[in-house]
Amino acid sequence: MGVLPVPAEVRAILLDIEGTTTPIAFVKETLFPYIKDNVKEYLHAHWGEEECQQDIRLLKKQAQEDSSLDGAVLIPLESESGEEELERVIQAIVDNVQWQMSQDRKTTALKQLQGHMWRAAYTTGHIKGEIFKDVVPAIRKWREAGMKVYIYSSGSVEAQKLLFGYSTEGDILELFDGHFDTKIGPKVESESYRRIAASIGCSTNNILFLTDVPQEASAAKEADTHVAVVTRPGNAGLTDDDKSYYSLISSFTELFLPSS
Repeated sequence: MGVLPVPAEVRAILLDIEGTTTPIAFVKETLFPYIKDNVKEYLHAHWGEEECQQDIRLLKKQAQEDSSLDGAVLIPLESESGEEELERVIQAIVDNVQWQMSQDRKTTALKQLQGHMWRAAYTTGHIKGEIFKDVVPAIRKWREAGMKVYIYSSGSVEAQKLLFGYSTEGDILELFDGHFDTKIGPKVESESYRRIAASIGCSTNNILFLTDVPQEASAAKEADTHVAVVTRPGNAGLTDDDKSYYSLISSFTELFLPSS
């Protein structure tokens, strides 16, 4: 590590979030615990709203599909009137959400509810997206040099925009030219990087992808995308093979752009 020259053909920098722009601890110790600790209160507060009812319908449908899985929590499909019955349904939803999270499920139903809960938390100031201190100054420098900057994360585009829109560095959404999530494809499949390049309007070798996950780096390289693996505090350790195979940076300041 030290200084990593950016290849002259690179026109766009594609950034992962967790472990790259943002500490893994923020996701594990702030975002996900917030859901577990506040889901019941959120359901009570928003129960009468159509958006919340849509989330509940999706969760009920998912619970039916999951009914054969070990430990799955069913949610009553029909709610009778009465406060006691409402509490029973809400508790079943809470138990279901917590079970899904304990299994690291990434269902649309769970993601949608989480996204709406995080939106409420960000907009009321209960949560601020944590950004490494080197990120904003580096991106400003890249943009001044004519680089386009994009985000590619497994979190939804909405969740990405909330994190950067309500961050410890203020609203920094203006720094990004676009956002991609797994709707474009899984991060561990090379075809996803080809689709991103096509969407941006460039070749894959015009892109530099920064991630902390070697499997993602491997998929991007396979698509002829330039890659650097980011080693931040709290990130998973790399194997000796990873260290010798990939270019490594511990800070965005280590990227050296060719003079334009």
